[in-house]
Amino acid sequence: MGFRRRRWRDLRPDEDKIKVNRAIRVPEVRVVNEDGQQLGVMPTDAARDIASRVGLDLVEIAPNGQPPVVKIMDYGRYKYELKKKAASARKTQHQSQVKEVKFRPQISDHDLNFKLRNARKFLFEGDKVKCTVMFRGREIVHTHIGRQLLVRVSEMLGEISSVEQRPQLEGRSMALILAPNRATIDKQKAAEAAAKAAEAAEETEDTEEAKKTEGTEETEETEETAAEGGEETERAEQSSQDSSSTASD
Repeated sequence: MGFRRRRWRDLRPDEDKIKVNRAIRVPEVRVVNEDGQQLGVMPTDAARDIASRVGLDLVEIAPNGQPPVVKIMDYGRYKYELKKKAASARKTQHQSQVKEVKFRPQISDHDLNFKLRNARKFLFEGDKVKCTVMFRGREIVHTHIGRQLLVRVSEMLGEISSVEQRPQLEGRSMALILAPNRATIDKQKAAEAAAKAAEAAEETEDTEEAKKTEGTEETEETEETAAEGGEETERAEQSSQDSSSTASD
């Protein structure tokens, strides 16, 4: 079966400046075929001819190599795979949102700690947090209480956040916006992951120790059983000898 020589498409480099087919103008290249096998260094025209004969494209994948590295592939499928990977990465990437946590001016310590746990959770997930103090009735006269509360909140969350908007009065409420401190949060996540890994390793060691102990106990029980069996056999043999002696007499 002969190779189908393809008619070269006029493929222009994309925005990422990938060179394809005739756009590759260096005199020689290092060629990798469609199966990932090295074909060695050869003139660029020869490499293009090989790609053409198998109905594929010649794509530059390492332009800074000496000489540049090219691969024989289906460029259309390659672009499709790149777009698919980029779309998948965008889908899994967390889109930062603004989550609101509401407070009352005379909030109890228990309720405050509960609200702060929620705020920490949002910050660890990469979201901004809008802390809002709601004023009712004549509470609006004492806005300083709300301001003091928000300053306290920002201090308690200061290790994992930064103030993006200072406390501002918005009608009958006062709001503070905190942004996550990603560097600190990443360090804390890494520390927590390391602690969990160490705990899991310790549990594994305890399990192995328990298995070894059980195995030792089972071995000892087996040896004891064997010893008892040997003693019974000896008693039986002795009894048989005694019976034989009595019969002889």
